[in-house]
Amino acid sequence: MGRLRIILTLALLAATPSRAPAQTAATPDYNKPAAWLCLPGRTDPCSTPLPTVALNPNGYGSVGRSTVALNPPVDCFYVYPTVSNDRGMNSDLIPDEAERTTVQMQFARFAGVCRTFAPLYRQLTVSSVTASAFGANILPSSKIAYGDVASAWRTYLARYNKGRPFVLIGHSQGSAMLIELIKREIDGKPIQRQLLRAYLPGFNVLVPVGRRVGGDFRSVPLCAASASRGCVMSWVSYRERNIPPVGALFGYAARPGLTVGCTNPARPGATGWERLDSYFDTRASYPVAGGPIRWSSQGSPPVRFVRTEGLVSARCVNDGRLGYLSVRTNADPKDARTDRIGGEVGALGFFLPGWGMHLADVAIAQGDMIRQVEELSR
Repeated sequence: MGRLRIILTLALLAATPSRAPAQTAATPDYNKPAAWLCLPGRTDPCSTPLPTVALNPNGYGSVGRSTVALNPPVDCFYVYPTVSNDRGMNSDLIPDEAERTTVQMQFARFAGVCRTFAPLYRQLTVSSVTASAFGANILPSSKIAYGDVASAWRTYLARYNKGRPFVLIGHSQGSAMLIELIKREIDGKPIQRQLLRAYLPGFNVLVPVGRRVGGDFRSVPLCAASASRGCVMSWVSYRERNIPPVGALFGYAARPGLTVGCTNPARPGATGWERLDSYFDTRASYPVAGGPIRWSSQGSPPVRFVRTEGLVSARCVNDGRLGYLSVRTNADPKDARTDRIGGEVGALGFFLPGWGMHLADVAIAQGDMIRQVEELSR
């Protein structure tokens, strides 16, 4: 398993465009607006309207646009996933298309329900995955990345928060950074009272088997109900009937007595199948089993993004050390919608084992996340 993962990861990285090697960028100053991808009250990736078309069982519906709320009562602090193709272990602080597009896809729509804060940070690059696979010590580089996120967080609290409730949102490496942030800066401290909710998909949040708290966090629990506050929503997605293998990167707890926490993003606390409210980027470049998706029998969508309510369902599975979100498409050959969605990480015709539908973690439930933030902030 380990050798196959390395081979496939290297194949994936070999196809990735690279830049000339660069020195680690200087420590960012988060008092300066240039150190942020998104800040309230300015034109940036989070304030740009995203045209989106409804994809209904009978075909395409109306086209709408994301909005920016005038005076939302809550703040959202977002840390983006691994997207940097910069050479070296840490990215620079020059936002390119990958950072901007990812922030738009995963976070911009939250501007309709909260003030949006998204710091640039010297994240671990895609290249660092290769180094780690070969046993390189990436701890110093990880500390650089986390140090930036922690510095941005402290600046946010000092300059912008002013006692407001906040929501934390991440994915993959971004979720990993926020897990560490909660451990060090929030868990058991007075600021925990302002935590409305944390959304940490795409990375393992560990809890003792059969419990909602413990493991990674001392006092911040997994969410148990739709109205739960001060809690964590976490899931790692796998296609139905695809069970995480022993030792999987996502969905398997290496330590005995622990499991990977799972909260159903449609309805926390639910144990059965729940229909999700999804937003998909129809121009996403990741591979899909069966070839490119035909989103509707009516043809190509009129805009880049589609919203599908109920096309995808999911349920949480916990079995000993295994914990994951099982995902299925509600295929109906009689309706106009696609019967397939993507999400797996692939290379050379193979999907990386132990990664599941990692690339779709946020997309499949983004509408549910936005709705919950709006409901909790009332």
